[in-house]
Amino acid sequence: MRFLFVSVVLLLNACASVDGPPADFSLQADKIKNAVPRNQPVSRYGNPPSYTVRGKTYRVMKTAKGFVQKGNASWYGTKFHGRLTSSGEPYNMYAMTAAHKTLPLPSYVEVHNLKNDRRIIVKVNDRGPFHEGRIIDLSYAAAHKLGITGTGTAPVEIRVIDTGKLALDTSDVVLPKTSHPDGKGSIHIQVAAMATESAAEKMARELRRRDFNSVRVNVAEVNHKKLYRVRIGPVPDVHLAYKILNELSGMGMKTARVVVD
Repeated sequence: MRFLFVSVVLLLNACASVDGPPADFSLQADKIKNAVPRNQPVSRYGNPPSYTVRGKTYRVMKTAKGFVQKGNASWYGTKFHGRLTSSGEPYNMYAMTAAHKTLPLPSYVEVHNLKNDRRIIVKVNDRGPFHEGRIIDLSYAAAHKLGITGTGTAPVEIRVIDTGKLALDTSDVVLPKTSHPDGKGSIHIQVAAMATESAAEKMARELRRRDFNSVRVNVAEVNHKKLYRVRIGPVPDVHLAYKILNELSGMGMKTARVVVD
């Protein structure tokens, strides 16, 4: 509890104090690699049932599967570089990480900038931000890639990436593979889920015409109704999946998302 208290106070100060970017950072946004989702054990630190900051109590979620949230993103940089986060990891402003008030630590989320349509993936390993209306606090590198370092904040939608079907990862493996020795986990881009097979097949044909490979239609039953899901994949890694997702977004297919199953 003492560790958690210290971490929360540090992060509270990070969110409340004037901060700044590093003086020597010149890497272009498209050269910064996204965090790679991994199925990791819940952190020993930073995951109490609840905690209180400024008189407000926050309850940490036991599971974040399917979690989506809209609000403002902010960022923190040099002032707390190297200090401990709530999970016990040192804060690294050059890594693709973030803070959230109630998501389990660690979690992996897609952050979508609703102003410029950029998307990034970050690992949530810290608590905050504790300003009204702000839902996520990004590392400097993540904010730079998302295009918000100039404005300081931006409206975003965050979506938790379900890593539960990836093989449990306690190592330092850089990229999750399409298939694992235990048969778990493959990465797809779900372009749409449609009510009729004919509409789904029409979309699949259009995607193939535009030179997208491995386009398939599969059937799922949701609430006793059939849905015809148009998917691309499996793809070999998350980076390629999000490259394809950005291409689809540029074509106006805003409902496309990365799924792991």
